[in-house]
Amino acid sequence: MEKNMKRSKEKKSKKKIWLWIVGSLLAIFLIFIGTAYYTIQKTMNKINTPLIESAGDENKEQKTVTKKDPFSVLMLGVDERKNDSGRSDTMIVITVNPEKQTMKMLSIPRDTRTEIIGHDSVDKINHAYAFGGVPMAVDTVEHFLDIPIDYYVFINMDGFLQIIDTIGGVTIDNDMDLTYDSYHYPKGEITLDGENALIFSRIRYEDPRGDFGRQIRQRQIIEAVLKKASSTQSLLKATDMLDVVGDNVRMNFTMKDLIQLQSMYKKMDRNIDQLSFKEGTGKTIDHIWYYIPEEAELGKVQSELKAHLQ
Repeated sequence: MEKNMKRSKEKKSKKKIWLWIVGSLLAIFLIFIGTAYYTIQKTMNKINTPLIESAGDENKEQKTVTKKDPFSVLMLGVDERKNDSGRSDTMIVITVNPEKQTMKMLSIPRDTRTEIIGHDSVDKINHAYAFGGVPMAVDTVEHFLDIPIDYYVFINMDGFLQIIDTIGGVTIDNDMDLTYDSYHYPKGEITLDGENALIFSRIRYEDPRGDFGRQIRQRQIIEAVLKKASSTQSLLKATDMLDVVGDNVRMNFTMKDLIQLQSMYKKMDRNIDQLSFKEGTGKTIDHIWYYIPEEAELGKVQSELKAHLQ
């Protein structure tokens, strides 16, 4: 009888211990979720910036990311310096078709000569940001490609290196042996920290392909960052990553949009079609060098993006 009572008390004691352990873990988990939610909301309040039409004061009509409707994104990598508004060193347009589960990614050469919408001038396309910020850059790209731009993502390129360091670097397949000052990037698979990734993405004159080679490397790094940032390992560093993102990124995606995007990207990361301009020519006008797109190729790119968005 006493033995049975003793066993019963031991079972109850063990049960209490396990309940306490489970309860403690649950409490810690809830605290983490609560803290993460607060941090995420704080970051989103900081980075979420509606797009304002450069020609007026009204907000550009805001779409909502769904699993059905195609949409487009303009990624602006801006090199900002002290006492300078900066120029969009990187301009990449991404179109997403959720039903087809495909993405198209187009790098626009920064020296492309085109009409700057809202500035009454013809200039290099990357000057649009310097003249009128994100709204003018969006309007100019819309006119150049003849497609609507639904969303934008602005990234301070110096801050980009901090994002890469936070997720533990990125690994890419480098298609050409390159050297820039003391930096050497051998051909093949290489792993880059933030500083090396930034230099790697900016190399231009050391690559015989010039700006086109640089566009390839920029797309590779962006793809690698997207893939790494969506991994479980990186999600554990979410709080640190959010702090860096909050200081260096601006966008008009909402929290709901980002959650939808995250689930979409896992299904599309292997279906990214890389587009680029190859037929244009360089031309010096009034002592300034421009990239002049070939009209037939530009028309083909416009048609392909339009078809993808339909």
